[in-house]
Amino acid sequence: MISCEGFTNKRVAVLGLGKSGLAAARALSLSGARVFAWDDCEASRAQAAAEGVTIRPFDRINWGQMDALVISPGIAHTFPKSHPAAFQAKQAGVPIIGDVELLATSGSVAPQIAITGTNGKSTTTPLLGHIVGESGRTVEIGGNLGPSICNMSMLERDGLYVLELSSYQLELCPSSRFKISILLNITPDHLARHGGMDGYVLAKRNVFRNQGAGDIAIVSLDDEPTAKVFDDLDRKKGRTVIPIATTCKAHGGVFIENGNLIDDLDGEHKVIMSLGELENLPGIHNAQNITAAYAAARKIRMDVKEIVEGIKSYPGLAHRQEIIENFDGITFVNDSKATYAEAAQKAVSCYDNVYLIVGGRAKETGLRGVSDLHKHIRKAFIIGECANDFAAELEGKVEYEISGDLDTATHAARDAALAGGLDHTVVLLSPACASFDQFNNFESRGDAFRKIVDTMRIERGPV
Repeated sequence: MISCEGFTNKRVAVLGLGKSGLAAARALSLSGARVFAWDDCEASRAQAAAEGVTIRPFDRINWGQMDALVISPGIAHTFPKSHPAAFQAKQAGVPIIGDVELLATSGSVAPQIAITGTNGKSTTTPLLGHIVGESGRTVEIGGNLGPSICNMSMLERDGLYVLELSSYQLELCPSSRFKISILLNITPDHLARHGGMDGYVLAKRNVFRNQGAGDIAIVSLDDEPTAKVFDDLDRKKGRTVIPIATTCKAHGGVFIENGNLIDDLDGEHKVIMSLGELENLPGIHNAQNITAAYAAARKIRMDVKEIVEGIKSYPGLAHRQEIIENFDGITFVNDSKATYAEAAQKAVSCYDNVYLIVGGRAKETGLRGVSDLHKHIRKAFIIGECANDFAAELEGKVEYEISGDLDTATHAARDAALAGGLDHTVVLLSPACASFDQFNNFESRGDAFRKIVDTMRIERGPV
C-alpha cells in the first residue's frame, strides 16, 4: 500500500467507496490522516466503517476545515453537473484530487509511466508491464485497470509504475509528473462529462502537464487530435517527444511498415520483428499498442532482444479479443471490453468470417462504422435493450437476428457458423455497448460468455 504521509494529521474527505475510494480511505487512515468518507451505497459504507473509517454525509462536513476531497473518478465534479460535495468543496477552496495524486505526493522515488488514449490503454499497459517484468525489473501495473493506485507497493528507485489513466483520473492529479507519458489516440468519448470534445482533449493532454527536461512524451500520429498534440509538444523545449504510427512513417520514432515493427529512434530504420506471428495481439489497433510499448521500453534502456521476447510471450488481456475456445473449426473470441462502436469495429476487422454478438446498453456512438464492415460479418446476433435501434442500423447492410440474451445469441451464432461451413470462422462477442442492462460490468459479461462456450464444448463431447 502506498504511503500518504503528506496527509498525516490532515482532514480529508473521501467521496465514493468503491475499489479505488476504499483503498484511498484505508491508505490515508493508516498514514495518520483524519478521514471522513461517504458513499450512497449502504454496503460500501458498512465495509469502510468496519475498517475504522469515519462515515459522514457530505452535507454534515465542515468544508472550511477540510484539507482535501479525494473523489472517485466516476463522480462528476464539473460537467454535466457537479456533485454537491464537489461543489461545496470548490466553494470552500478545498482541492479536489484523486488517488493518482496520492501516489504523486507519496514520496515514492520510482519513475512512473502513464498511458492514456480512448482505445488501447488497457492492452498497452499490461503489455508494457509484462515486457518490463519479464526482464526481471520490479514493476507495479494498475490505475484504471488492475490494482487501484493506493493498493500498490511503495517502490524504490529501481522499480517502475506502469499506469493506465483515464481522462477522469487525469483531471484529478495536479502534481503528477510522469517520466514517460503515452498518448495512443483520441476519438469522441465521455463528451458530456468533459463539456465537449475540446474538454476531452484537454483532459487527455494533462498526461503531459508537468513534464520537463529529461521526461519523454510518446504520441501517436494516427489521428488528427493526437497529431496536433504531437506538433504542439514538439515545438516546445524541455521534454523529448517521440512519434509512433501505424498509418505513416514516424521519423525518429517507432512505426509499422509492411507488417513489420520499425525502430527509427536512432534514425537507423531497423526492422525489429514481423507482427503477423502475434496471435494474442491481432489487428492494426494492437500494432499501435506494440509501437507504444516498444518505444517506452527502449527509452528505459531495455535490450531490444528482451523487448521482442516480452512482446512474443504476452498472453493477452482477459475480455479483450481473448481467444477462449477453438472447436468444430470455430474460434470463440471474448471481446466484452469493447463497450463502444470503435472498439468493436477494430475487433471485427481482424477476422474474415465473423458471427458477431452485439448489444447491451448503447452509447452515443451506437454501431457507427461496424455495419460498414459487412464483408467481414456473416451475421449479427443482437442482445440487450438496444436491440431495435441496432437492428435499424444493420438493416439492409448485415444479416441479423434479435436474440435477446447472451446465451441465446451464443448458441445461435455457433449454429450459424457450423451451417456456414467457412474457413477461419469466428464467433465474436464484441458488444459495442455497456453491459449494465443485463450484467454488472463487462467482466461479468465476458465471464458469462466464457462459461456458455465451455458448456457447449463439454456437451459436444469428444470427436
